[in-house]
Amino acid sequence: MSFEEKTSETVNSLKCQNCGAILHYAPGTNSLKCEYCGTVNQIENDTEPAAVQPIDYDTFIASQQNHTEVTQQAVVVKCTSCGASTTMLPNVTADSCPFCASPLVVDTAQTTSILQPHYVLPFVVSDKDAVQHFQKWMSKLWFAPSDLVKKIKDSSSQQLKGIYIPHWSYDTDTYTEYSGSRGEYYYTTESYTVEVNGRTETRTRQVRHTAWYPASGSVNNSFRDVLVSASPSLPLKMAQILEPWHLEQLKKYDARYLSGFRAEIYQTNAEQGLVIAKKRMDPVIRAEICDDIGGDEQRIDDYEVEYNQLGLKYLLLPVWISAYRYNNKLYHFVVNACTGEVTGDRPYSWMKIAGLILAVIAAIVIIYQFAQSQ
Repeated sequence: MSFEEKTSETVNSLKCQNCGAILHYAPGTNSLKCEYCGTVNQIENDTEPAAVQPIDYDTFIASQQNHTEVTQQAVVVKCTSCGASTTMLPNVTADSCPFCASPLVVDTAQTTSILQPHYVLPFVVSDKDAVQHFQKWMSKLWFAPSDLVKKIKDSSSQQLKGIYIPHWSYDTDTYTEYSGSRGEYYYTTESYTVEVNGRTETRTRQVRHTAWYPASGSVNNSFRDVLVSASPSLPLKMAQILEPWHLEQLKKYDARYLSGFRAEIYQTNAEQGLVIAKKRMDPVIRAEICDDIGGDEQRIDDYEVEYNQLGLKYLLLPVWISAYRYNNKLYHFVVNACTGEVTGDRPYSWMKIAGLILAVIAAIVIIYQFAQSQ
């Protein structure tokens, strides 16, 4: 099937045959639903978990260099404030950036060719459920400004935006040769003197020492689905807190899963993502080396890693995100739309903190005065 035929088929499948409205993907299902007349269309996707396979990394990079990768047409708008590029929802005349809450200049949206993802993880958590997860998380925040809590509870359903975040997933089997030292403890008896009731006594004690021996060897590690967010718009620490994802629920990419949601275009490419992925693998490799060296302590002088059978997948992972400014500072709150996990940064009420400090000081003074009176 040609690209034009496939695009036409997708567009037709998104149109409600009953009323002509655009069907939207219903989170937690395998169907599209009309918000106006309730018509439901099933999404036929027979991708089984065992069928989800990585693409050879070198082949993928070569396809990009030769411009032979699979692409698709999308209407993309770039935020002039934070630089995030996201797809546009149809028939939208005004919108705000999901990452920085700045107004988007919709008139600047352009139809362009973008890399087609390999797999998509559909939304499971609905917007209503996301609000509940969000508010529960907010209720546990200490020292949050009172007006912030009220603002979020009153308008969280409007603040939250459903968006697919681009990720690279890397698989590899590593072989690492290393050199270092193994430290083994041994003990010697040492004499020392102490003063006891005005008299000098000699005592003994065990003193620990470390004997170091050269060590070298090789270790093997197997890594699967090392995730790297391809979106610098979402802080890396926040993206990692959202893990783990239910990647066993991945579906072969189908644009119908995106209907009603936005998707960010990746800004970190596959080569840049691999550098980050290697940094995430490094602690695991070093721990394996230390385990192989053995002994009581280990020193790693040098090691060289070979990344074999290197593969990757370009994924779209779902989140509900809220971004707004409070006292001229930007804050993010994100809900993993697969698991309901919530993370975010938040402002603090220094009035509440100061009040607590004063209360603690007052309590200490009362306790001290009570102790003095006894």
